[in-house]
Amino acid sequence: MSLTSILSAEAIDKALKECQAPESFDHKKFFQSCGLSSKTAQEVKEVFRILDDDNSGYIEEAEFKFFLQRFKPDARILTDKEAKSLISAADNDSDGKIGAEEFQSMVLS
Repeated sequence: MSLTSILSAEAIDKALKECQAPESFDHKKFFQSCGLSSKTAQEVKEVFRILDDDNSGYIEEAEFKFFLQRFKPDARILTDKEAKSLISAADNDSDGKIGAEEFQSMVLS
């Protein structure tokens, strides 16, 4: 399954254009722009599985750096600061990684 089976390519492009500049990524705005925040809990979990590049059941900081590239391969890499901010926004148990439930909470809140 690919992200475009859940989100439209046009919405993904729009969301990526809004955060092209370094330090401009805002996860809430991104999730709204790409349409993810209006999806069902099951669809958000499916997106999590796609973003979990190593299938560990978690998205770690190294995976978050390439977060935007999972939406579109030619997207920019997140800065260290943006990746850390994204993790801290959802890491409820402070283990340095995001599980499916934490991701779902972050996207749908």
